Amino acid sequence: MSKEALYYESINDNVKCLLCPNYCIIKNNSSGICRKRVNRDGKLYAENYAETISLCLDPMRKKPLYHFYPEDEILSLGANSCNLSCSFCQNYKSSQLDCSTEKIMPEDLIEIIKKHNRNSLEEKPIKHVAFTYTEPFTWYEYILDCAKLLKENDISVVLVTNGYVNPDPLSVIVPYIDAMNIDLKAFSDKFYVDICGGKLQPVLNTIEYTNSRTHIEITLLLIEGLNDNENELQQMFSFIAGINKNIPLHITRYYPRYKINIDATNDFAISRAKDLAKKCNLINVYGV
Repeated sequence: MSKEALYYESINDNVKCLLCPNYCIIKNNSSGICRKRVNRDGKLYAENYAETISLCLDPMRKKPLYHFYPEDEILSLGANSCNLSCSFCQNYKSSQLDCSTEKIMPEDLIEIIKKHNRNSLEEKPIKHVAFTYTEPFTWYEYILDCAKLLKENDISVVLVTNGYVNPDPLSVIVPYIDAMNIDLKAFSDKFYVDICGGKLQPVLNTIEYTNSRTHIEITLLLIEGLNDNENELQQMFSFIAGINKNIPLHITRYYPRYKINIDATNDFAISRAKDLAKKCNLINVYGV
């Protein structure tokens, strides 16, 4: 199903997408970098509206969120798209490649939750929904519609995101978001450009903006030899602490995936990064 997208402008027969810092110029019958925002005769459509790759209950800690209802479960769903192209992507089969999806309209999602809660005698009721697995901001219109209905039904809304979004769409959606885990992939613009196909500063802007407006936690996927330079890590941790030293930081283990075959991150590298983060005055630091 498709829906006309928000945040674009027409340029003759092309359209310019304004949702994220890629600012894709999209020709007729073509898509942007995320593969799911398509120009149809001078209008931009979200081709992936309501098309989800998965729907399942996860532990809140798996997101990871350790300071937001950590003992609860959360209903999780995701889109088949991403606006970055990380060479090490841990979920590349659903973020970088087309895969099968199932349509779940916003009203259907609410009914699924209500049905579960009516019928769950031993299971905990669903109180939270996460848009996760790939990049939720490439599902912007769908999430905005869902979030409004979820909030009306007292269900909290979570985004697990790369934070790569422009200020205007971010400011519109954040009032409907209760928590975010933001993936800060490195503290090097070169890393973002060469390895991820993006830029660092927009992600830093997202972290700064959302800190005072919703609950946020940050994840760093540590890759030895790529984003574990001590000086860069110190700058990253000091940046986070300068915003709010209480922001939870999750330093997670990379495994060989997609286009990069570096060995999985070892325990010593994670322990060293945790110690450095604490020296930079971050209080809630976790290593997985």
